Amino acid sequence: MSQIDFSPAPKKAIRAWMLFDWAAQPFFTVVITFIFGPYFVSRLATDPVEGQAAWGYTITIAGVLIAVLAPVLGALADATGPRKPWIAFFAGIKIIALALLWFAAPGSALWLPMLCIIGAMVAAEFSIVFNDSMMPRLIRQEDIGRVSNLAWGLGYAGGLVVLFSVLLLLAGNPATGKTLIGIAPLFGLDAAQGEDARITGPYAALWYLLFILPMFLLTPDSKKAAPLAAAVKRSMSELKNTLRELMQRPGLFRFLIARMTYQDGVNGLLALGGTFAAGMFGWQTIEMGIYGILLLVVAIAGCAIAGKMDMQLGSKKVVVIGLCCLVIATLGIISTGPGYTLFGLMQLSQQDSGGLFATAAEKAYIVFGLLIGLAFGPVQASSRSFMARSVSADEAGRYFGVYALSGRATAFLAPMAVASLTLYADSARIGMAALVVFLIVGLIILLNSPYPARSSTV
Repeated sequence: MSQIDFSPAPKKAIRAWMLFDWAAQPFFTVVITFIFGPYFVSRLATDPVEGQAAWGYTITIAGVLIAVLAPVLGALADATGPRKPWIAFFAGIKIIALALLWFAAPGSALWLPMLCIIGAMVAAEFSIVFNDSMMPRLIRQEDIGRVSNLAWGLGYAGGLVVLFSVLLLLAGNPATGKTLIGIAPLFGLDAAQGEDARITGPYAALWYLLFILPMFLLTPDSKKAAPLAAAVKRSMSELKNTLRELMQRPGLFRFLIARMTYQDGVNGLLALGGTFAAGMFGWQTIEMGIYGILLLVVAIAGCAIAGKMDMQLGSKKVVVIGLCCLVIATLGIISTGPGYTLFGLMQLSQQDSGGLFATAAEKAYIVFGLLIGLAFGPVQASSRSFMARSVSADEAGRYFGVYALSGRATAFLAPMAVASLTLYADSARIGMAALVVFLIVGLIILLNSPYPARSSTV
């Protein structure tokens, strides 16, 4: 594995790079997981089962496109050198797609929001590939785990700010027309027309546009290596060589297979967990938003703790602990329903106490959800630092392209399994159970992977 001369970037450059997560995360938080996704399933679709299936297939199509193109783009990044032009290109696609979600009014066809979500997810993922591949050139090896987890936590903080502002200023209660602090929604937004959920698309687009600017202005980029036409030819050759070379690096190959499997489960939880709750309990924007806030507060704390653990224990142990938590939590949420949890082993009162999360089953669901919030950030952030510690800076682009492939190569399988099982069994609960398999199999493979992936020590 070749090396290049390295000197860490200035602190302001690293902080600007970290702001990318702050800019990008609200899309996943308010659009995919907690506000627009549940709105799509419970209010835009004709019924929750059809909605979860359509949402699952939307995520599936995006996953296939990402899987096919991510490694090519990663290799192209190394060949052309600079990452920022690519980030800017995909930012434009993402911003336009998110802005168009405003037109997904109740009663409208599903194809437009589905197409917009596919475009936004593909563009977001490719931007992440180029941003992540900058990390080995900016940060010292010993600091990568800490900085990666801090950046991921900063992303959740950004999502939390946006989610709070939606609930406090934009989302009205359908019964009262008032926001969580008792005021009329800004801009005259009408919850009955889904405008409280639809606004999250343009809002996330504006947030992203504003906060990626420091990275463009302050973070150094790679120098231009080759013209685009020559780079395309070279990148395809390098991709073939990378995949061939990967076969000669069994530790790295095993880690990527593990990550490919468990990340499918994580992606499924992020994309479908909120819609599952909305369909089961009938939660509206305010309930989903508060649930999201609780998870994000815990997620920020989880990333802060995991950053220290990563430095002390290593990235692999952090990921293993996080996956164990996710398995337990996923079993918990799919085993909870009206009057019971843990597959009926624990009976719960069905009395409605009034207000938010009024039943015991909803409260139990939130407890398991908080465990997901504690773990899913560290699993992803420490996986990223695991990878960064396993490759050199001059090969980071092409290997982070393959890393993105490992996170998306079979990403269509988890949502497709959930969507297909949901339709077959006519049960969202049975559909969600497919995610447990992905998490457990990935964990088993990871336990037998060396750390770092270039070493021979498991």
